[in-house]
Amino acid sequence: MTMLKFFSKPPLFILLGALLACQLPAVADTSGVSSSISKAVQAATVNINSASAEELADTLIGVGLKRAEAIVAYRNTNGSFTSVDQLLEIKGIGEKLLSKNRHLIALK
Repeated sequence: MTMLKFFSKPPLFILLGALLACQLPAVADTSGVSSSISKAVQAATVNINSASAEELADTLIGVGLKRAEAIVAYRNTNGSFTSVDQLLEIKGIGEKLLSKNRHLIALK
């Protein structure tokens, strides 16, 4: 009877050991992690010197199509951006919006 109770309710350490054993291959294999992270970061950024208005609107936080079109119009009129801070010259883009997006913006 005591053996039956043991098998019907396994001790916590046996259960945890089994779970950890299943996870070891995933934890041990870290090859390619940094390149995957790098690709994810690149995919999450947008080049303000070459992106379309749609790409800008899709990537930047708080930037809709109208504001994205204003970014493209500024770029077409004034040439390529040399600094992210130049976005502050565009109507509707202030410090708060720029700070939310600075990490998403690339110049090259």
